[in-house]
Amino acid sequence: MVDITHKNNTLRVATAQAIVKTSSENTIAMIKNNEIPKGNVFEMAKAAGLLGVKKTPDLLPDCHPLPIEYTGIDYEIDGLNIIISMTVKTIYKTGVEVEAMHGASIVALTMYDMLKPVDKGVEISTIKLLQKTGGKSSFKAPKETLSAKVVVCSDTISKGEKEDKAGKIIISKLEALGLSTDYVIIPDEAKDIAELVNTQTADLLIFTGGTGAGPRDVTPDTIRPLLDTTLQGVEEQIRSYGQQRTPFAMLSRSVAGIKNGKVILAFPGSSNAAKECMDAVFPHLLHVFEVLKGSRHD
Repeated sequence: MVDITHKNNTLRVATAQAIVKTSSENTIAMIKNNEIPKGNVFEMAKAAGLLGVKKTPDLLPDCHPLPIEYTGIDYEIDGLNIIISMTVKTIYKTGVEVEAMHGASIVALTMYDMLKPVDKGVEISTIKLLQKTGGKSSFKAPKETLSAKVVVCSDTISKGEKEDKAGKIIISKLEALGLSTDYVIIPDEAKDIAELVNTQTADLLIFTGGTGAGPRDVTPDTIRPLLDTTLQGVEEQIRSYGQQRTPFAMLSRSVAGIKNGKVILAFPGSSNAAKECMDAVFPHLLHVFEVLKGSRHD
């Protein structure tokens, strides 16, 4: 089963369709008049569809069990066709498109089973996904190429006594998002950190290291007074995401804000924490660059 522990919970919505084709107008009339011997076709198929959605991970091995928080089933009669529309919603780490398609197929199969005694020409067609929202594909990066600079704050790494891993992880993730990157290593010195903040030219400046509670952890204390705006929601998301994975995340003092129209972030220096911080706020954070240009929150 695919590992989704790094993903964020978001509202996920998927709508699928299936079509049941009857072979006569008499069948459609019997459905409308509730004359099918096995019972009310629409109500029975709806109940089966609800069960089908919930049972999806029991039948499809790679589907994750997840909370189904809404299922809606609609019918439309178009000539001899019954068009089934199935919408499923959840707030979770993975989407519900398979659940919606499985549910629509169960509705269609139930209809087939109920109609076959009166119509030998019934068939099922066009089981497909109509739309889905909520995953990373719903949060698109700005069209223009953004620039980023990653700053590793570490006395030991700057002296060559230790290899940097966190900065390289951040670089790799930024480049995967399409950003152009630059990279520098500095000691845990407030004057060096402040100089980089005050002379920042890249769209995004990410510091890694010096965000803990130790005597040399001066990164957040240096950056915060220099910011024009603090992005408190970003800081909350970083800590919330981390604390779901390790209780030690409560000791982190990560910073997020804006200075001169540029975004400034400060992440912990461990490789695992840096990776988690990136997973916590990207690619969603890139929307801030559209906001800074005056775009609406659509």
